[in-house]
Parts: sequence; structure tokens; C-alpha cells
Amino acid sequence: LNSIQVQCHCLSCQKITGALYTANIPVPRDKLKITSGSPVSHTQKHEDGFNLTVNFCSSCGSVLYKQADADMFAPISLVQSGTLDGPAKDKVSRPSTELNVKLRASWLPEVSGAAQKQGFD
Repeated sequence: LNSIQVQCHCLSCQKITGALYTANIPVPRDKLKITSGSPVSHTQKHEDGFNLTVNFCSSCGSVLYKQADADMFAPISLVQSGTLDGPAKDKVSRPSTELNVKLRASWLPEVSGAAQKQGFD
């Protein structure tokens, strides 16, 4: 599992989690393996115009991962780092990048040492 973590402050991420940002681990789609259960998915329009598919645990409703049809996201799934257990959780690093910082809550500090991106660029 990739240990790189990216925080996203976009409005869609805020709405689907009920939090001010999501903590995401980019994983190549062909490497993502669901080991038990069958996620339930919901596709919605992201505020930037692309389709965002959110995959939830069918038992507890937690957001597990997201996928988008925008070119920049086409090869990856964004696994929610808080859903990991055991050794995988211990390997998650500090966020290397913060996305959509223009939408970050004004009182929330930036992650020290993380790249600060206004959008997804």
C-alpha cells in the first residue's frame, strides 16, 4: 500500500464526510482489492464538473474510497486513510500535499511541509 497521504479541502469532500477535509491515499485502481463485503456506490457531480463516485461500506456506511472520471484521477482510487487497520494504518505518512486550500477553513492551519495547492493542479 502506498503510504503517501493527500488532504483535500474541496466542498464535495467536506460534504461526503461531514468533516473539513478528507485524508486520502492514492492507490492505482488495478491494485485496489476489496477483501470482504461489497461496497455500495453513489455517483455525484463534483463542483468542478466531473463525476465523483463515492464507495461506502455496506455495513456501517463509512466512506471507503472515491473515484473520479476526470483525466487526472482516471488511474487512481482515493482510499480514505481512516478506514485502514493494522500494519497498513501504521505505514500512513503525514500528508505530503493539501489540495483545494482555497476552501480550507480559515482557522485550520496548513500541514507543515506539505505542498499547498489551490485546486487539484
